[in-house]
Amino acid sequence: MTHTSAALARQRQIRGFVLVWLGITLVMGALTFAGIYYATGLVGEDEEIGVAALPNADVEELAAAPAPEVAEVALAAPPRAESPAAEEETAPLQAAPEVSGETAPSAAVGEGQGGAATGQPAIAAAPVPGRESAPAQFATPVPTPTPRPIEATGFQLGIQVQPNSDPEIHKLWMGEVRDKLKLGWIKQQVRWEDVEPQPGVYNWGELDISLPLAKEYGIKVMLSIVTAPDWAREPGNQRLDEVGPPADPQTYANFITTLLYRYPGMVHAIEVWNEMNIDREWASIYGLNAQNYVKLLRTAYNAIKAVDPGIIVISGALSPTGWNDGVRAYDDFVYMDMLIQAGMLETADCVGAHHNGYNIGPNVPWNQVPNDPRATFRGPFDNPHHSWSFYSTLNGYAQRIQQAGSNKKLCITEFGWPTTEDLNGYPRGFEFANDNTLAEQAQFLGEAIEAMESWGFVWLAWIWNLNYGPQAGWDATNDNVPYSLIRPEWRQAPAYEVIASYNFRER
Repeated sequence: MTHTSAALARQRQIRGFVLVWLGITLVMGALTFAGIYYATGLVGEDEEIGVAALPNADVEELAAAPAPEVAEVALAAPPRAESPAAEEETAPLQAAPEVSGETAPSAAVGEGQGGAATGQPAIAAAPVPGRESAPAQFATPVPTPTPRPIEATGFQLGIQVQPNSDPEIHKLWMGEVRDKLKLGWIKQQVRWEDVEPQPGVYNWGELDISLPLAKEYGIKVMLSIVTAPDWAREPGNQRLDEVGPPADPQTYANFITTLLYRYPGMVHAIEVWNEMNIDREWASIYGLNAQNYVKLLRTAYNAIKAVDPGIIVISGALSPTGWNDGVRAYDDFVYMDMLIQAGMLETADCVGAHHNGYNIGPNVPWNQVPNDPRATFRGPFDNPHHSWSFYSTLNGYAQRIQQAGSNKKLCITEFGWPTTEDLNGYPRGFEFANDNTLAEQAQFLGEAIEAMESWGFVWLAWIWNLNYGPQAGWDATNDNVPYSLIRPEWRQAPAYEVIASYNFRER
């Protein structure tokens, strides 16, 4: 009895142990199965909590994050140079990655910019902590910036425009340039003596109108900056009634710097002075000195590039004089050699040049001028010289630059052919304008455009001029009026159609 009871007790203990062990085994198996189930990602993708949901959360954070710093660096404005206007102009400058004059679009994520859809390059998004990189589909696109003027090296054409203090009238000029002539550049002269008549006292009136309007119309601007004010001229200079350089080139550079800070992104090229090989444009106590001019050019170049390295710096264009006494004037070929020897080619992006055609076409070399018995002005026919010839003058400059071992191109900051066909009179000394018809003006301009583009050594060129006619009331004694493409009674010269046919805005 005792033995039987003990055996039964042991059997009950064994059964209990087996049941407990089986239960533990089942629980452990269920837990293991659940772990494997979750670990292999079989849980529904819509679960709010789970291992597979975490990467999506990271991606959402990435998409909401600001654009990476790399994109900001690519569009950043250049370092600012010190200038008197730097403090008061801080606000507009901080808003400007507009180095080329075109505002770069933002690189916001998720706006459809860039990538495969637009053909624009994309940059990888910022990494998420704990992961090597974000998925490629969430890369941050960066828009391709508009090329800066210094980088657009194909031949381009513009026209000289005389500004107007009435913004509504100046809008008319901008419309003529953009919509009728189909040009993308204008030239405007800035007389320093008028803008800063006293040190630090500025009259920005016309520039406040013309530069913002040019930007609004999508037109690039070249400024030719000339004429030092009396307060900046050389001490002891007795010729202050004539145009001349400053005593200290830095004052000129400071003026340019102040101007560029006031109009960020609105200036695309600057011509440093004008026709400094003749004394009426360079009335200096040191005479017509090429080395002094190159000092001015170098100082201005460094100041301009410190503000905006994308601006094209053009050396002052010479006057094709045919005179060479070294006092009243230097022959332009002689003075070009002097400038090259003084280092001009190392401190300019482009070599400035002028040629206002006389009464021969742009493809006629100086020593091959066919006689025109109808011509009343006989200079090119009876007194052969390169200065009469558009072809010979510009090719002569290019040859000198190439012989100096440079590949710098020419920027023709002024060229045109005058005509008095529809004017009552002509300016004194411009008798050659009587020999050109409006049809010949159009023909010569078209031939010049084609020649410059085919030569390959001309970068930029500006026609002289759009609107001196109406600005001067078509005064036939004003020597700029015969060149004007807006003729009396607001008629368009035939040259309009020729120029527009090239459609430089679409190039």
